[in-house]
Amino acid sequence: MFTSSLGGARTRLLKVLRRVPTTSPIRHHQHYLLVPRSWSHNHTSFSKSFSTRGASTSTSTPPSNTIRTIALVSAISAPALWWLGTNTNTSNRNITTTSHSNNNPDTANDAPYLPHPPPTQEPVVERGLSVEEVTRLISRDAYSFPVRNVPGVSRYDGVQVGSNDPCEDRFVHGRFAAPWGGSDSNGQGQGQGQGQGQWMAWGVFDGHLGGQMAEVLRERLVGVVRDRLGLLGSAGGDVGEEAVHRAIMDGFVGLDDSIVKGAMELSESEMPLAEKVKRLAPAYAGSCALLSLYNPASHMLHVACTGDSRAVLARKRADGGWEAVPLSVDQTGKNEDEIARLRAEHPGEDEVVKGGRVLGLAVSRAFGDCQWKWPLEFQNDVQKRFYGPAPLTPRYPVRTPPYLTAEPVVTSTKIGDGEPAFLIMATDGLWDMMSSQQAVDLVGRWLEGAAVGEKSSRLESSGRFDFSQFWDEVDWQFVEERTAVQDDNAAVHLVRNSLGGNHHEMIAGRLAFSFPASRRVRDDVTVQVVFFNDDPRK
Repeated sequence: MFTSSLGGARTRLLKVLRRVPTTSPIRHHQHYLLVPRSWSHNHTSFSKSFSTRGASTSTSTPPSNTIRTIALVSAISAPALWWLGTNTNTSNRNITTTSHSNNNPDTANDAPYLPHPPPTQEPVVERGLSVEEVTRLISRDAYSFPVRNVPGVSRYDGVQVGSNDPCEDRFVHGRFAAPWGGSDSNGQGQGQGQGQGQWMAWGVFDGHLGGQMAEVLRERLVGVVRDRLGLLGSAGGDVGEEAVHRAIMDGFVGLDDSIVKGAMELSESEMPLAEKVKRLAPAYAGSCALLSLYNPASHMLHVACTGDSRAVLARKRADGGWEAVPLSVDQTGKNEDEIARLRAEHPGEDEVVKGGRVLGLAVSRAFGDCQWKWPLEFQNDVQKRFYGPAPLTPRYPVRTPPYLTAEPVVTSTKIGDGEPAFLIMATDGLWDMMSSQQAVDLVGRWLEGAAVGEKSSRLESSGRFDFSQFWDEVDWQFVEERTAVQDDNAAVHLVRNSLGGNHHEMIAGRLAFSFPASRRVRDDVTVQVVFFNDDPRK
């Protein structure tokens, strides 16, 4: 009797399943709905109606014949019965879409109703960006902090505007316990010396081929460098500038080696495949790194640069203007010093640098980028075993890797006590649009505007404006005539002017693109502006 009933139920079930097309969307049910955790905060009523309770606790009561079928076959094919308890009509021809309220327990799990607009109704499309929407977009990820516990630093502003989705840039900023000689070792600003025991750090990390390596730098680089510097203090005596530079270099290279070279050991470990894949990802990606450290005890600003992000210091001139002092040099395939270094390291391989690129890559120094660092044999092995990136060959010859290094060029600059100055740090998304002196002049103009409450007027384009005018009539990069002074954040001010300034059509047009088309008109951009010895908003 049991066998006969079970066989009949299975036969009916298979017939029903055959009527359901394989492309039919699965209806939400309590056992099968997958909801991101973040929804639980913003969609409380929704997530409650789809709790993790079992089907037996549901308040709806399916028809009795369906219950009997479920009871008979649940032990054999329970996952296939998610839809059976709410619809006894198994003919696709008779399935209709009905409006329902999610407050009704009988329809809460039903498929959503799709409205049918009248044929004459125009399709819904996004409109262009208003002036207010432009401001909201470029200041969405802005921040500004006064600095009260580190002498010499008044305030800093920052912002990030992505083009990639997700954005591949990262940044870091804040205080940390002095690596040596500090009385404020807890890093909370409560020790003696009123912050002399704390240093400041700012960093921007321009990722490429993914943001995984940039994320590692955001999380770990300051701590690694701080530990290396701490070894200098433990040796006792004065710490010289050369020793500081070497410690910072060692921190950069050590972190990169732990990921790029460590991957070779990782690939042969007993670690689960999924974990290996996750740990290899930062090595596949790459990132530039620009890190600035300020020691208030010595008033020294140490800047370490790997790649083509740039740091510029502005100092007040006698005439009241601002002088741009470079604290880093772009390390690219166009830098003659970098070209000479690479050719000396790889004699006989003149094709290493061609067209301003290092085997196709714009930068000559970077974290990660395993395709430029791993032996070719290992690259082939990783591609086969872990679906890693394809080797550069045959397009580019890989004979004597590594061709890239994460070792930074480090500079140290003394900030005069009581002397107004500011530091601009940014990824190349800004520097592709303006020079160092233009950026300094823009912040200088912003400071003047803050003092007098200046707000610039909007520049209107006459007639039709489109991107063809960039090639014939309008400069794609920043020009002084388009200067806008309207933001309370100095970093946002720089980004606005890099994208079009007071020319609304230009800036709104650039921001209207979403990824991947956005990469044709703008790059990810991350900017930090640090003010020394003078609060610009006093």
